[in-house]
Amino acid sequence: MSRDRWIWRMTLALSTLAWPGTGAARMQPMHAHQAASRDTTKPSEPMPGMRMEEGKAHRRPGHGMEMHMASSGMYGAYPMTREASGTSWQPDAAEHVGIHSTSGAWMSMLHGAADVVFDHQGGPRDGDGVFSTNMLMGMARRPLGPGTLGLRSMVSLEPATVGERGYRLLLQTGETADGRTPLIDRQHPHDLFMELAGAYSLSSGSRSVFLYGGLPGEPALGPPAYMHRFSGMSIPVAPITHHWLDSTHITYGVLTFGAVVDAIKVEASAFRGREPDQHRWDIEAPKLDSHSFRLSVNPTRHWALQASYGRLESPEQLTPDVNQDRTTASAIYDGWGGRRWEATLAWGRDRNRPGHTLDGFVAEAAVEPSTRLTVFARAEHVEKDELFLAPDPRAGRVFSVGEGTAGARYDFWRREHLRTGIGAALALSQVPGELHDVYGSTPVSALVFAHAALR
Repeated sequence: MSRDRWIWRMTLALSTLAWPGTGAARMQPMHAHQAASRDTTKPSEPMPGMRMEEGKAHRRPGHGMEMHMASSGMYGAYPMTREASGTSWQPDAAEHVGIHSTSGAWMSMLHGAADVVFDHQGGPRDGDGVFSTNMLMGMARRPLGPGTLGLRSMVSLEPATVGERGYRLLLQTGETADGRTPLIDRQHPHDLFMELAGAYSLSSGSRSVFLYGGLPGEPALGPPAYMHRFSGMSIPVAPITHHWLDSTHITYGVLTFGAVVDAIKVEASAFRGREPDQHRWDIEAPKLDSHSFRLSVNPTRHWALQASYGRLESPEQLTPDVNQDRTTASAIYDGWGGRRWEATLAWGRDRNRPGHTLDGFVAEAAVEPSTRLTVFARAEHVEKDELFLAPDPRAGRVFSVGEGTAGARYDFWRREHLRTGIGAALALSQVPGELHDVYGSTPVSALVFAHAALR
């Protein structure tokens, strides 16, 4: 029996188990008009992608047609605005920006963003640099047989625009530029191929099951990746809690099975635990040596909650004998109140085996006081044991460090599907007194950036 036929039969069998007494013949494809007929949005509330003002429905600035926002998602019969990176969920009320189009049975979306950043990192470990963080993302789906086929892709030119050594970022750790030395106070670039994935889902009413696979892809572990959260996407650099929450968003080899019942989703993933190596242009060999589980709940249109656990086999290339247990929990709130705003609170714990158990916390928020202005802030606290290398006596010791970042971006040029602007941010790093000789007492860093995004 071929692998494809085996996967197909297993999916049908699992879907039958998910609905006792319901056979595969009763599964229905998730067409947009079917999702609209099942929409549980209260009559007094606007549809996703719209807001109410003085009793009238309006489009969100820069948004596409509301028909796309009311369409069902790739993994179930709920608004597609609920879907974020990989198979993760954000609030239903969140935007799903991009260029939406239809061609025959296919519905597609294209989204992209790029920032050109001047970066000054302060303190004794100071340094300047110019780089670009960027990504281009495409999604497409169509009815196929009794269910829905979905395709996802995401690419980045950061191997060229950031470089193999990454960009300067105080207190950031993780991965390597040359296969021999760990990156310290630097953030690695993303790979050229961030996601090449497909999914198939079967739906019955408000319930669905789905199978997702990617090379690379994102397993069911952690909240939506930071560049996909409205609360954090305006900050053009990664959070220092990246390797506590969402560093697995690029995984070379992942299979995820999930089931959705109304506002609840449970998932299980098998994936490759090793993080991408320093060769950022290629596709690495897949391996399913790690696993994770995630519970997601969207109790209202404005909230998205998740808790997850993963066991990662040898995630770090330079410490291959160390495995890791990762636990995360997060809450995202997306609201309007006259102006759109979103806030995220997340916690992650990495238990290294052998090694330390380390916690990381992040709180971030973004608000649009006007259609052209976005104000953002992020506060982090994390325990790190990778800030020093031997023979420094502090190598391997755990230090509690933190960082606060705040800034704004003004979009001076807006068209239907393109937005450009400029922004700036200040970051204040917090380190214990015994690290003042290396970092200074309160090092201050600055970012100035030009921004462009497809809307």
